[in-house]
Amino acid sequence: MSKPRYFGLSLTELSLRGLLALALVLAVPAYAVAGEKTAVYWLEKLAPALNMTSYRGVFVYARGASVHSMQIAHRYHDGMVEERLVLQDGGSGEIVRRGVNVVCVLPNQGRVKLDQVIPSGPFAEVFASQLIPVSRWYRAELKGEDRIAGYDVVTVALTAKDQYRYSHRLWLEKSTGLLVKSHVRSSSGEVLEHFQFTSLEITDDISDSELEIRTEGLEVSRTLSDTDQRAGLQGESAQTPRMQGWQLDWRPEGFEPAAAPITGKGQTVAFSDGLAAFSVFVEPAGRVSMPTGASRVGATTIYMRQLQSGKQMFLVTVVGEIPPAAARQVAESVQIEKTFALSAGEQ
Repeated sequence: MSKPRYFGLSLTELSLRGLLALALVLAVPAYAVAGEKTAVYWLEKLAPALNMTSYRGVFVYARGASVHSMQIAHRYHDGMVEERLVLQDGGSGEIVRRGVNVVCVLPNQGRVKLDQVIPSGPFAEVFASQLIPVSRWYRAELKGEDRIAGYDVVTVALTAKDQYRYSHRLWLEKSTGLLVKSHVRSSSGEVLEHFQFTSLEITDDISDSELEIRTEGLEVSRTLSDTDQRAGLQGESAQTPRMQGWQLDWRPEGFEPAAAPITGKGQTVAFSDGLAAFSVFVEPAGRVSMPTGASRVGATTIYMRQLQSGKQMFLVTVVGEIPPAAARQVAESVQIEKTFALSAGEQ
């Protein structure tokens, strides 16, 4: 049985999302921040800045007790996004993206095809897609100004309006809107995940050599569709993904289908509210019994349950940045269609 994988949890369980550090925020009245510009103004700058700003740097990322560092070179040139991320600790590895082509390189294991690219993490398309008006589910407000990695930044708080999602705090570079630091916070204010650049240079002088793959290995890559690429750059959604062979009777309001990766014999759909994301994996259960219940690392919840339909047993897995109680409700609302159960039993 293939195990669920997705971009945010690949490369040794999210080590490639690896990045952290704590900092004080200068609290000043919202009207005095950044020349009286609003929180919405800065959020609108964030989406294009993630892809269309060229820069190089090193960032750290913390999830629970796990802290990792990555080097990144990111270039927007002639309408194409090119990016190279390299692990700085916990072993070698890298991700290279050129337009619609994405290659993941693991040490001693060759390059791994990214069959399941799910919006996740501070550099993911979830921040740029703008599928849903974020202000419906989060209260946005300015919290002050600061200085991070040598750049002046403005701080935006996004407070969840219900118990089904986490709150976020974003630090954006003032001239470009580039995200340079972020927190994911629980309802009690606990910081569950923390991303921050420790060094940063915003520059158009990114050479071709900085974006070349340097790790030896078997060459395997994944090609994103042109529609996916345009959606990431322009904030346009591609054709709405569909659940095939199963359905959800409940999901948190505002989370809409955002992607439908391939998972072998299973079916997967990712959902996003325009900021957070979670994925639902439904696949025939193997002979080896899998543990069920919830686990959480940082802000990422993994909830697994077994579900029987006719004579066929299925494994339902919910993975994403939502509270455990919400993940459980999603998993328990999955309903298997008879045709899916019959076809799975014939395999």
